[in-house]
Amino acid sequence: MQTTQTFTSAELMIVNAARLLRDGDVVFVGVGQPNLACNLARRTHAPNLLMIYEAGVIGAQPSRLPLSIGDPTLVSGAAAVCSMYDIFALYLQRGNVDVGFMGGAQIDRFGNINATVIGSYDHPKVRLPGSGGSKEIAAWANRCYIMTPHQKRRFPEKCDFRTSAGFLSSRAEREAYGLRGGGPQAVVTDIGILEPDETGELILTALHPGRTVEEAKENTGWALKVSGRLRITQPPTEEELRILHQELDPQGIYLGASG
Repeated sequence: MQTTQTFTSAELMIVNAARLLRDGDVVFVGVGQPNLACNLARRTHAPNLLMIYEAGVIGAQPSRLPLSIGDPTLVSGAAAVCSMYDIFALYLQRGNVDVGFMGGAQIDRFGNINATVIGSYDHPKVRLPGSGGSKEIAAWANRCYIMTPHQKRRFPEKCDFRTSAGFLSSRAEREAYGLRGGGPQAVVTDIGILEPDETGELILTALHPGRTVEEAKENTGWALKVSGRLRITQPPTEEELRILHQELDPQGIYLGASG
């Protein structure tokens, strides 16, 4: 059932990211909003979602919102606990991870991600946290999804630094470098959804209710193309919002105070 409630841009991104997940997917989960999206999917349409956390937890079933990838709540009820090395070498690189959730300060025209520096590397305007495991996830996960607010500074035509590979400059270049994973399949923003075309370029394929093509173009640093089959996403349901606020983030750590 669709909701008559108002919803925030964060809730809209989380819900639409959750809907991209399929029942039975093996998902490499980070903290924050991607974590909420995965746990929401597991409580709704994807009860058999298998969540893997970078610290070495497989099949996590956290009873509360984990605050980091090493939060003790991840261990209770998990299918297995192993080393971080095993997670990357024996699961991710072997092709056993279906989905990786990504984020970053910049996402460019071909889905490359910058989480390292803004400006030049030697004299940056801003120095960012860097890769962590995201470089490997972007290279080897079968599908990658990105969540970020749709702002022009976040969507330059070319990243200041490539931390994680999207399609580089084309699908052919990614393939030439031997990156087995499928690359970014969708970028979920607070305006809509971008997906790669046959060349690997991100184009607008969906708008959220009340948003416009003009807004998306104005907040993108390249000449954003629009799909000929542009669709409108469905708003969050009352049940999805209830789960987010009452079960997953009742303290409003990532969602803010409930209205």
